[in-house]
Amino acid sequence: MSTAVAQNRGLGAAIWDYLTTVDHKKIAHLYLVSGGLFFLIGGLEAMIIRIQLMEPSNNFISAGLYNEMITMHGTTMIFLAAMPIIFALMNAVVPLQIGARDVAFPFLNSLGFWLFLFGGLILNISWFTGAPDAGWTNYAPLSTTSPGHGVDYYVMGLQISGAGTLIGGINFLVTIVNMRAPGMTYMRMPLFTWTVFVTSTLILFAFPALTVGLFLMMFDRMFGSAFFDVALGGNAMIWEHLFWIFGHPEVYILILPAFGAFSEIFSTFSKKRLFGYSAMVFATVLIGFLAFMVWAHHMFTVGMGPIANSIFAVATMAIAVPTGIKIFNWLFTMWGGNIRMTTAMLWSIAFIPTFTIGGMTGVMLAAAAADYQYHDTYFVVAHFHYVIVGGLVFGIFAALHYWWPKMFGQVLSEGLGKLTFWLFFIGFHLTFFIQHFLGLIGMPRRYWTYQEGQGLELGNMISTVGAFLMAIGTLVFLYNIVQTAVKGEKVSGDPWDGRTLEWAIPSPPPHYNFKQTPLVRGLDALWVEKMEGKNGMTPAEPLGDIHMPNNSILPFLMSLGLFIAGFGFIYQVDNKMWLILVFIGMGITLGSMLTRSVKDDLGHHIHKEDLEKGAGE
Repeated sequence: MSTAVAQNRGLGAAIWDYLTTVDHKKIAHLYLVSGGLFFLIGGLEAMIIRIQLMEPSNNFISAGLYNEMITMHGTTMIFLAAMPIIFALMNAVVPLQIGARDVAFPFLNSLGFWLFLFGGLILNISWFTGAPDAGWTNYAPLSTTSPGHGVDYYVMGLQISGAGTLIGGINFLVTIVNMRAPGMTYMRMPLFTWTVFVTSTLILFAFPALTVGLFLMMFDRMFGSAFFDVALGGNAMIWEHLFWIFGHPEVYILILPAFGAFSEIFSTFSKKRLFGYSAMVFATVLIGFLAFMVWAHHMFTVGMGPIANSIFAVATMAIAVPTGIKIFNWLFTMWGGNIRMTTAMLWSIAFIPTFTIGGMTGVMLAAAAADYQYHDTYFVVAHFHYVIVGGLVFGIFAALHYWWPKMFGQVLSEGLGKLTFWLFFIGFHLTFFIQHFLGLIGMPRRYWTYQEGQGLELGNMISTVGAFLMAIGTLVFLYNIVQTAVKGEKVSGDPWDGRTLEWAIPSPPPHYNFKQTPLVRGLDALWVEKMEGKNGMTPAEPLGDIHMPNNSILPFLMSLGLFIAGFGFIYQVDNKMWLILVFIGMGITLGSMLTRSVKDDLGHHIHKEDLEKGAGE
């Protein structure tokens, strides 16, 4: 096979192409579609929660189902919606921004996606057999004593999915270190790539803690060990420490790429170089470092003592410093700029005050003495959503509107985009701002219902109305995607007059990304060339054959094997016959690994003659 140019050969061929692809751009599509579907499922769960809390003493759903709803909503949104959409952006943008033709390990990139998807499927299949009900944090001993197999689904689903995320993070770390174009020093990397670099480092160190915790939980529930059973010498606090050693960096794993996207958007649509680039880089690294130093602020009330509480309180408040540097630099980037108020820019500007509110309430929660009052109230729910939704979800909407032309060759409708923004923005603040006050007057989180006459009715009604507005905004965004796809209007490779390397090639990019590896001569590499009157990048090499990897079904099969084995592990406590599934599943996985090890797969070449004819463009 001399070329691997994508061909339209019918639905079956397209499905097979996506099942076997190792192309980072198509893997970005897979992450985006699957993450988007899980986002809708998580959103539906949120709507059911809000309908249940809309009025006092409501019986819309039972208490048990409510416990399952809040567990699955949090777990789905964090692990199955936010993470894959971030990985979709990383796959779509980072190799292009650093001038690479692919990621370092294309096979592992595909394996990471399929592990994530099959882990997510296991978790959601639990809706048909009994979903987990111990909260998204899965605290022991609530989780170790939960009846049924719901928590087992949580453990197996997150274990498989988490392995995929860890593989993906390592892949991007190696890609950024090794595959930057000639001339792209670390201090010439775009801010989005920098944030992905720090995020990948956080994944590398944070996810093993979750993996260890899930293994201990798995042995407690499925094989009779007692790591978290106090009566048998265990300690339930081990789970809390392991979970939050992972869980707090996870917040920054999610938010840092959004910070990177905002940096690109502010710079492009203000038509200015990012203000304080060096300070932004060091602030990103410092946030990443501090993210690991603060996990115990989630545990102020468990009895760690005043000294430990004070240390973690100070460390937590210190994160406000680099975050403040970023916010001021974004404002200074816009200052005096030639601002274009696109949809992406609207989301970015709205993010600043919204995230600042979330940061301020974070400082309030970081005061250990005050946290005793706020803890487990709706104040925490409001703070968390101001940070995650106001930071990450706003960032995802901004990034999707900004990079959609690069991913699909079409610009989303600006009119529908702005309608989405206003519905979602107003709905968001109606939903969550009032929850600060509900928390302050004593409404506890995680409760199924509340009594009449406690002053909670109006606030909850407003919150539910806001949630419906957010849902309508999301539906408008989906309509925007469909309408844009149907209209099919193509755009140039550089519709925003961009500054970084991804805008130097056609939209969507060809299979091999860059016909000739670009020579980077400064920060905002494409802008440097534009200022010298050039139409594209200066090549760093003559035109020649390009080596690319072959597609493979093995990543799909490896993940399918673990998916099958997962059910065997879950149900072997009921009947040892289920171990047959373990042997079948592990046989598929290990057989696929053996095939990968012994089979020579040297990839293929795209020949110079084909490139001169414009193959793949």
